[in-house]
Amino acid sequence: MFTGIVQEVGAVEEVVPVENGARIIIRMPALAPEVGMGDSVSVNGTCLTAVELGAERIAFEAMGETLARTTTGGLASGAPVNLEPALRPTDRMGGHVVQGHVDAVGTVTGIREDGIAKVITITAPPAITRYVVEKGSIAVNGVSLTVSQVVTDGFEIWLIPHTCDVTTFGSMMIGDSVNLEADIYAKYIEKFAADREHTAGT
Repeated sequence: MFTGIVQEVGAVEEVVPVENGARIIIRMPALAPEVGMGDSVSVNGTCLTAVELGAERIAFEAMGETLARTTTGGLASGAPVNLEPALRPTDRMGGHVVQGHVDAVGTVTGIREDGIAKVITITAPPAITRYVVEKGSIAVNGVSLTVSQVVTDGFEIWLIPHTCDVTTFGSMMIGDSVNLEADIYAKYIEKFAADREHTAGT
């Protein structure tokens, strides 16, 4: 489990195709000493498992399902990635509950400045927009963010300069694909409501 508070922007050094998957080596000098074998790390919002350790580099393996359902399949050497190690019981909950289980891939369709803020518009499929509400939480590339406005086929987020400085949002461009994870509570509430309605109808 994660909180959506990025602790380092790493860089992909190598992507090695393997049978129905890929081995991804990421340079992450700040976090690498803290990562143990088998630990979970959020890489652009996707929970990956460390399979090889180094002083500054960690290798992860991603299976075909992960590559197909997230932006992980499009990573290439040199790509910057948002990184967050798994939450410890003593850590502060700075963002919101993030599982690292990507629900859908969205597309950046608008970027504009508004005072000190950067406003980003993201188009997303109905599979996730059904859970998006104004002032609700959403994880975008592993970053816990607040939805400022729901728009047709997507939503807007407003970013302060600090967020742009310490995540990959500072270099984001129109047309970029992003990993999206809806608030887990919204999904549970929908499931409970559907089950209750089904039970009431029987």
